[in-house]
Amino acid sequence: MKSPTTYKDSGVDIDAGNAFVERIKPMIQRTNRAEVLSSLGGYAGLFSINTLKYSDPVLVSTTDGVGTKLKLALELKKHKDLGQDLVAMCVNDLICVGAEPLFFLDYFATGRLKLSVAVEVLDGITESLQDIRCALLGGETAEMPGLYREDDFDLAGFAVGVVNRGEMIDGHSISIGNKIIGVASTGFHSNGFSLIRKIIEEKSLALNRVYAPLKAPLGEVLLRPTRIYVNQVQALKRQFQILGIAHITGGGLIENPPRIFPRSCRAIFRKDSWEKPPVFDLFQEWGSIPEEEMLRVFNCGIGLILVVPEAEAHEVAAQLTSMGDPAWIIGEIVERKAEEPPVTFE
Repeated sequence: MKSPTTYKDSGVDIDAGNAFVERIKPMIQRTNRAEVLSSLGGYAGLFSINTLKYSDPVLVSTTDGVGTKLKLALELKKHKDLGQDLVAMCVNDLICVGAEPLFFLDYFATGRLKLSVAVEVLDGITESLQDIRCALLGGETAEMPGLYREDDFDLAGFAVGVVNRGEMIDGHSISIGNKIIGVASTGFHSNGFSLIRKIIEEKSLALNRVYAPLKAPLGEVLLRPTRIYVNQVQALKRQFQILGIAHITGGGLIENPPRIFPRSCRAIFRKDSWEKPPVFDLFQEWGSIPEEEMLRVFNCGIGLILVVPEAEAHEVAAQLTSMGDPAWIIGEIVERKAEEPPVTFE
């Protein structure tokens, strides 16, 4: 008589999934807010909007992943900081319209669920969410043998925030004479890693080697997690007039800033006005990457830009720097003629 076939025989371990849920319960609980009405294990997460704080609430949603940075993390067996990358790529987009992040959901898909790896990633997610008072309201863990190789996994994140309609930041008030504040990135963040990995392969670069002028192994520098700017922006909103915010992700400094500019405006960036981490110059040299391609693919050391009135620019930059985020006045808004590009560099 043929022995019975189970789901586990196909590569999906229900018991491992249940064990994972039990392991992460305390992590999820530390992200809870008073507005969370549901508990782990339900079909959907429930969250109540605080109508005393938000009299005319507008919900804001974003979704993103961490791209092929995952491949380097898998190679180096360093997974926790991917959790911060995932959170940052979503919530940094939320704050571009002035929203407060409320709750987050994650999607973890893998060929075979390895409990230690999944817990490490979730630990990074929940630590990051706790820092910005954003609840992990739910998520999904999927074992998909045949679609993913056994050790591979992928991540996606989904964030929801809220802002009062009258307090939305959409760039419509940006005008000629405004200054542009650039806030430092920690490095490449989570963009451009397909090109980075191509250069690593072609140049036979060693991830465990310290290349001058870097002060740490190359792999460690590349895996530095994406900086989260939520608390800084929330604090600045209470003190200054923030006219526009752009998260510098895929598309770099060329394609992201114009998303918030009126058609009549363009930005002039001063390339020598901020400190660029040396790893950018190294990869530009190793890959013979043209300057325009660098500015279109990578953040080049600027993770976020803020457009502010000229009279507040120096104080905004100083406030950010005092909070631990180096910031500089890196450009200004000028008139744009019909034939001119929305961004130029000097």
